[in-house]
Amino acid sequence: MPTKKHQPADNAAQPRSDRPSMPREYGIQGPKKGSGLIPWERVVPKIAAARNYWIGSTRPDGRPHAMPVWGVWVHELFLFSTSRSSRKGRNLAQQPAIVVHLESGDDVVILEGAVREVIDPVLLAAFAEAYKAKYQFPPDTADPKNVTYALHLQLAFAWLESDFPGGATRWQF
Repeated sequence: MPTKKHQPADNAAQPRSDRPSMPREYGIQGPKKGSGLIPWERVVPKIAAARNYWIGSTRPDGRPHAMPVWGVWVHELFLFSTSRSSRKGRNLAQQPAIVVHLESGDDVVILEGAVREVIDPVLLAAFAEAYKAKYQFPPDTADPKNVTYALHLQLAFAWLESDFPGGATRWQF
C-alpha cells in the first residue's frame, strides 16, 4: 500500500495517557500509583532535542529494518527525509507503518504510527529551515530523488529506567 501524501496538519488533539499494556510480572500499576503518568508536555522537548532517531520499518518480505536518521519536530509532527531509493525509502513507500525510538534506553521515548509523504510547500519549508538550524546542513526537498516524511502518531511510550515501572506511560492519539 503506497504512503498517503501529507496535507497541512490539523491542530493536534491532546493524546490520551494511560499505562502501557505489559505482562503482569513487569509490575505496571494503575495510573495514580508509583510516580504517576508522565505529561506529554515533558516528552515533546525530548523528541525535539534529540539528534539521532532510530527508524524501524518493514521490508517487503516482512523482515524488520532499522536505521538511524536525523529529524525535526515541527507543527506537532516528527519529520525526516531519505532517498527514495534507500532501503527505508523503498520500505516506507510500500508499508508506511514505522516505529521511531530515541537513542537512550535509560530515558525511553518510542513513537509509533504511519508516515505520509510531505507535499505541502509550507510544511516542507518549515522542515528545511528547522533541519538546517539543527544540523547545519540543508536538506534538498526539491530533489525528486528525495522524500520527506511526516510521522502521524498513533501511540507513544516513555519511561525512565530508574523509575520503571512507576512512570511508564502510553499515549494514544
